[in-house]
Amino acid sequence: MKKERISGAEALMHSLVNEGVDTIFGYPGGSIMPVFDALYDHTDDFRGVLVRHEQGAVHAAQGYARSSGKVGTCIVTSGPGATNTLTGISDAMLDSTPVVVIAGQVSTSVLGTDAFQEIDFVGITQPITKWSYQIRRPEDIAWAVARAFYIAGTGRPGPVVLDFNKDAQVAMVEYEPATVDSVRSYIPYPTPSRNAIEEAARLINSAERPFMLVGQGVELGEAHEELKALIEKADIPAARTLMGLSALPSDHPLCVGMLGMHGNYGPNVNTNECDLLIAVGMRFSDRVTGKLSTYAKQAKIVHIDIDHAEINKNVPVDISIVGDCKEVLPMLTELVEKASHREWVDSFAYYNAIEDEKVTRKALNPDSGPLLMGEVARRVSEATGNRAVLVTDVGQNQMMSSRYFKFTQPRSILTSGGLGTMGYGLPAAIGATIAMPQRTVCLFTGDGGFQMNIQELGTIMEQRAPVKMILLNNNYLGNVRQWQELFFNHRYSWTPMLNPDYALIAQGYGIPSRLVIERADLDDAIREMLETDGPFLLHVAVKEEANVMPMTPPGATVSEMIFE
Repeated sequence: MKKERISGAEALMHSLVNEGVDTIFGYPGGSIMPVFDALYDHTDDFRGVLVRHEQGAVHAAQGYARSSGKVGTCIVTSGPGATNTLTGISDAMLDSTPVVVIAGQVSTSVLGTDAFQEIDFVGITQPITKWSYQIRRPEDIAWAVARAFYIAGTGRPGPVVLDFNKDAQVAMVEYEPATVDSVRSYIPYPTPSRNAIEEAARLINSAERPFMLVGQGVELGEAHEELKALIEKADIPAARTLMGLSALPSDHPLCVGMLGMHGNYGPNVNTNECDLLIAVGMRFSDRVTGKLSTYAKQAKIVHIDIDHAEINKNVPVDISIVGDCKEVLPMLTELVEKASHREWVDSFAYYNAIEDEKVTRKALNPDSGPLLMGEVARRVSEATGNRAVLVTDVGQNQMMSSRYFKFTQPRSILTSGGLGTMGYGLPAAIGATIAMPQRTVCLFTGDGGFQMNIQELGTIMEQRAPVKMILLNNNYLGNVRQWQELFFNHRYSWTPMLNPDYALIAQGYGIPSRLVIERADLDDAIREMLETDGPFLLHVAVKEEANVMPMTPPGATVSEMIFE
């Protein structure tokens, strides 16, 4: 029986349905117009989200992916439409976020002629993707889409680009669904070494001061329960990276805080006091390690990661276990002995009490003066029962909300870690509300990052995306200003900001808002925000020259944190 012939654009629709795609973020244009014409007939298959800028499309797809655990999808046109996605693609690569970006491309007959809106998108994106491929023939569509989603969503997740020539979109093809479940030389789930696991278990059983570092890999591998089983059996204190903050509940008795430059004092100091460091699903970022030459030199180090490229990349380790943490952690738990390290666990509380005295109490319960970012974050968290999804932009708002928000459920923090992308927060929060409509999504942003993709308020308006936006406005590019204060003699070069009337902007998009200046009004404003059906902008005027403390200064060891 002869198969039905359909256009390449329609073949793409069939392929996306075959991959289980239910939401597409995007922006149309000339070289991708046949695809958007096909989308016109598939409103029952896909929720289409028209963003206001292609960077927003990728960030929204990231928010969707990291909230749902599925691959995010966005479709854009060629030329500037494609190049506008590069920041989002780079962000997804560094933060291991599975997205497939489908970009239009000029027809194959004019490739290489500098045709209107032609750009070598495959060449540009090869260094910042897991795979980048140009579809020139309609016969390749089903295979390319299946391969793209397989690569993006397996192993260590990441972005994939499909560059879709216009003539392949309009040409006819006898469509056959394709399935890809393997790629030559690509081993997404390596078999962990039994010998390495046994050696790691022996080190854990003999350690007097074991310490676990928990990264986003635990979230991506959905190994939350497996993590708790191991640390509870072996009584191992655990600290989380910024990206892994919701991998372990904040109130777990063995959760000792956040690692890193603006993390908690106890875990940073004890990194250089432990006798065994166990890193799970994290990559030893410079923001976690500080000065590498002094990092945990006294300790044996075990590194568990699904990506072999991360082993010994930054920190030399004694035992490496390459594999999926959901598989590795139970194997370790089976071999470790029941243990108690009470004195060691209590030492984290001792150091964190010093931080509490010098920083936290003042940040959460100031006696007077302007509102502080920390107290706003904590009060919003508590008002949601500590069950909301925290989405952050980048800067002081990111560090303060991450420090003082509380996490009780997995997949509850979306933030730009590796690339530090200002403008990430607003579109990512849109994606999160679409992926998890049953949860409250709270975006914390600064006046700088908010304006970088402020046009996505139009997407919120159109989608009625119920993002609870908390704008912490200090009239500065706060993080840069903090460094200028501490390391550049208070020379505030290009960091003071003249801000617009955000209430008028929100009103223009039909979004209710409220300005809070006085501390006495904060709780009522938070209540109004959370009780409002749909989006809400809570504009909070915070102290202008406040700093995020404690802090590991650049070039210092992790234990050399400053408090003022």
